[in-house]
Amino acid sequence: MNEDRVLALAGVFQGCALAHQLATRGSCDETALEHSLASIFRIDADSVPDVFGGIAGARMGLRTLTEQFDDTRHELAIARMAVTVLRVERTLSGRQRLVKQLQEGIVQAQRQADHFGCTHATVTARLADLYTATISTLRPRVMVSGSPLLLQQQNVVERIRASLLAAVRAAVLWRQIGGRQWQLIFKRKQAAMLARGLLTGATLDSG
Repeated sequence: MNEDRVLALAGVFQGCALAHQLATRGSCDETALEHSLASIFRIDADSVPDVFGGIAGARMGLRTLTEQFDDTRHELAIARMAVTVLRVERTLSGRQRLVKQLQEGIVQAQRQADHFGCTHATVTARLADLYTATISTLRPRVMVSGSPLLLQQQNVVERIRASLLAAVRAAVLWRQIGGRQWQLIFKRKQAAMLARGLLTGATLDSG
């Protein structure tokens, strides 16, 4: 494990944590949502931190990651989602037609994001549709548990799917820089230590 891999993994956990918040509360950390959705469009970023607009952009994910790797504080629903997202990304990487469809859809959504902002309802609806047309067709499906009333609200569901698309984008990054699922088992303590260090640095950087 290294800081870049931990940061990419934090992006996965951040997207899943946002989906969990939306499914259980109907609202989420809007700053984290903005950073996560913006990361979808940063395909050619110069560095891993740049994907999230700086380390602070993945602060929620880093915090969630440390909690997940601490057996006394983990949230099982988020952990399940994150593991499934990593598995789905592996499947996606072998489906070049879907990868191309996803890339083209992101380019098209970029125009709306530039105009409205990446968390605008028009953009989240577009990203949600893209998620449904691509990621949702793969197995295993990412299961989101929460309030049945909230999960019937279109705007909530769209934000959940957009958040999960951001998680998948981070999973692509994680694999590209050498992340492997076995590291989640055997490198948990190291990952948590690196995440805490990144959190401290992010806090210092933001004053």
